[in-house]
Formats: sequence, structure tokens, C-alpha cells
Amino acid sequence: MEHGTELPTLPASGCTPEQAWALFDRLPAVAVSEITTGRWRGAELDTGHPWAGVLVESGWYGKQFDDADTVHPLLFTDGAGAVFPVDPRRVPLGLAGQVPLPAIRAARKTLRYTGFAIRTGKPAARLRGIEYRGVLSAAMVYDHLPIIDHFRRVDPDTLLGVMDLRGMSDPYFFVLRK
Repeated sequence: MEHGTELPTLPASGCTPEQAWALFDRLPAVAVSEITTGRWRGAELDTGHPWAGVLVESGWYGKQFDDADTVHPLLFTDGAGAVFPVDPRRVPLGLAGQVPLPAIRAARKTLRYTGFAIRTGKPAARLRGIEYRGVLSAAMVYDHLPIIDHFRRVDPDTLLGVMDLRGMSDPYFFVLRK
């Protein structure tokens, strides 16, 4: 962006999918090399998606970028606050949006004891530059699932992402903060 050009701000509350797309499309690209390493805290941008609240209530923490080829796409936190990487293949994505949020909250309370079944020490994604909606920008490509998370820069420490999951008709928008 040119010097002096202000970046759009994220809505404090929810927005429509159309508003989220308009914001995403106005944001500048982010190069893979510009995504700093370490843990990024995740939050959803509520657009009324069927998954609204599911990741947050299940204990989703965010993502971890060690380098372009070493990415942990799903970090979760257990009831004691410990953050750990999860193997995305062990997460029942097909149930997202179908299980009531109180049941998800109850399941989250057991992660301290059952989390070993979904944990992994291996990276499960990579960062690559991919053209999406006419802009070449960083994207996270999952190793074993048909998912690509596309990113745009909100500010130096904030990314707006959209999950591109084969077969999902509605976009799922999320925010990552360093």
C-alpha cells in the first residue's frame, strides 16, 4: 500500500459474508516471507457461518508458523491452558455446525485428558503464495485435507483469513493476531 493509505479495520462484531468479502478484497496481500514465525492467536469473524462458535468453543487457540514448510494449522488449548498442535485429520470437521455448542463446550472440558488422541508433533501444512480472488498472497495449504487458508494483511500483527474447503459453500472467515 502507498504511504498514508489507511488499511480497513476489522468489524468489532459480526458482519455479513458480503461485507467480509469486501473487506478481504480491499486488504493488501501478504508475502510468505512477511508472516513472522511463532504462535498466532485465532478468532473467528462471525458472518453467520454454520460453524460460528464451533472452533472457539472447542478450544481452538490458533496457528503456529515455524517456517514456510513447517506449519501447525490447528493449535488447541486444554482446560489447564496448555497449547498443543492437533492433527487436522483427527478433527471431525463433518460434525462442525451440526453439534450444539453446549455439547462442544462439554467435550472441550475433557481435552486435558483426551487430547492425546488428537495431538501431533508433526507439522501438517505449508505456506505458499497462491493467487486467490485475483491477488497473489500467502496461503496455508493443509498436507492431508482439501483445505487452503488464504491470508490478507490487516496490519503488521494481524491477518484476515478465509478457509477454502472443498465442498463448503459458505466462506469461513477468521482473524490471526501475532
